Amino acid sequence: MKTLLALLKTMRPRQWAKNAFVFVGILFDAQLFTLDALWRVLGAFVLLCLTASAIYLINDLVDVEKDRQHPKKRTRPIASGDLPVGVARVASVILPILAIGGALSYSVPLAIVLIAYFVQHVIYSYWLKNVVILDIFAIAFGFVLRTVAGIVVISVTNFSPWLYAFVGLLSLFLAIGKRRQELILLGEEAAIQHRPAYKDYNLPFLDDMLRLSFTSAAITYTLYAVEAETALVPSPYMLLTVPFVYYALFRYLYLIHVRGDGGDPTEVLYTDRPLQASIALFGVVIIVLLYSAPRFLMTGG
Repeated sequence: MKTLLALLKTMRPRQWAKNAFVFVGILFDAQLFTLDALWRVLGAFVLLCLTASAIYLINDLVDVEKDRQHPKKRTRPIASGDLPVGVARVASVILPILAIGGALSYSVPLAIVLIAYFVQHVIYSYWLKNVVILDIFAIAFGFVLRTVAGIVVISVTNFSPWLYAFVGLLSLFLAIGKRRQELILLGEEAAIQHRPAYKDYNLPFLDDMLRLSFTSAAITYTLYAVEAETALVPSPYMLLTVPFVYYALFRYLYLIHVRGDGGDPTEVLYTDRPLQASIALFGVVIIVLLYSAPRFLMTGG
């Protein structure tokens, strides 16, 4: 039982919230309450969680010695010895096989996306995470693949390329913020004991990248709200969603620069009530506009 609990902890169920990006397509295509489509996307979410869990296992296996020197990561099951290395290796092979096999049972395109997601993250674990700039680009690409996974399992007709760009830029913003806080936490030991890429980062560089990705993400979503031909309601009404996006971005900057949080964006999401409220209100407004708005909104007059 102890080993199973350690395995589950290493699979990082709290991090599965990142896979919620799989629902972006069904939400903005106004199919969230279409039962068949919802079940297919839920299936993609579960299979993506299994694949991501395998990647977490591989990443911890690769970094086990470095994690033992990290002030927080040293308590991870593999680093602490609670999870035997052999068990972790077997699970890291079985989980993606189950996920990809499950995807093949109902969506070949989903299986292809999961394979790409898995391969990309294995490359990240062994190489890309040690290459400056490419490491954060790899993380952003993973979030775009999460979004694609939710789109290929249903018939989507109203998904704008602007949303792909927004997801990529938003994930860049979060990844850069995480790098910044890790660099502050680890100090001079960051590159020596934990990750070579940190020797090529410094706070001014990361702050410039943070500002650029923040601005680009904000502008990209605004352009979607104003100009996207695939939006199911006219732009004056979609602009109602923009303040919630900006507030969430500003709130995260506040948490990074004022509160010193942001080392793990998922933990911030679980603990910061204003951020949760802004995301929830954004979802409510989107649902009202796309699913419940009077017909005259859909026609623009």
